[in-house]
Amino acid sequence: MKTTNPTKNNVVKAATALFFQKGFDGTSVRDIADKADVNVSLISYYFKGKQGLLEHAVTQFYETYFEHIEEALKEAQSLSTIDQLKSLIFSIIQYKQSNHQLTCFIHRELSLDSVFVREMTVTYLAKENHYISRLFYRALKEYNNKSGDRHLLLMQLKGMLLTPYVMQNEWRNQLGGDYSDKVFINRYVNIIEEWLDFIILERKQMANSVPVHIK
Repeated sequence: MKTTNPTKNNVVKAATALFFQKGFDGTSVRDIADKADVNVSLISYYFKGKQGLLEHAVTQFYETYFEHIEEALKEAQSLSTIDQLKSLIFSIIQYKQSNHQLTCFIHRELSLDSVFVREMTVTYLAKENHYISRLFYRALKEYNNKSGDRHLLLMQLKGMLLTPYVMQNEWRNQLGGDYSDKVFINRYVNIIEEWLDFIILERKQMANSVPVHIK
């Protein structure tokens, strides 16, 4: 998610931390310049202002995000559909956790109704939904799960991918530090995988089981 220009990277890093702590509206260009230890005019030169800096950060976040996802899916293409889905989920949580502050800020902004949010929805969120829903629905179909509530199940899955980053206070004790990040990623992905196994595999077994009638 970094550019080749270290000064620009430093500005983006400073802006990310401030947007996370104070929100976009609560952060001034002066705040960003002071934290990055650069002249205010440099931000205007590189990004055309705070809005341009935001758009740059979000664009870089999602472009790298999808590169990360596509690489994970490429490596998992020989696996079963459900294992491809699990690989996708791991890559999503790993990337979001590795970019925790920007992830939290972006998801917080996406909960608001604005032109920026609508643009993100049409572009990046639609692409993300395509990756997740395509594999999830295929897995349901392959395991003969004909549940009519498949869209609601998809919403539950997507909710689990969002929750740690939109409910920060509730998750605060579960996050933090490089080692803790690794532990959290593995634990949380395991929880999601257990849910998937129940939804896709165990429900099939339950549906196929022959009831025992006591006479």
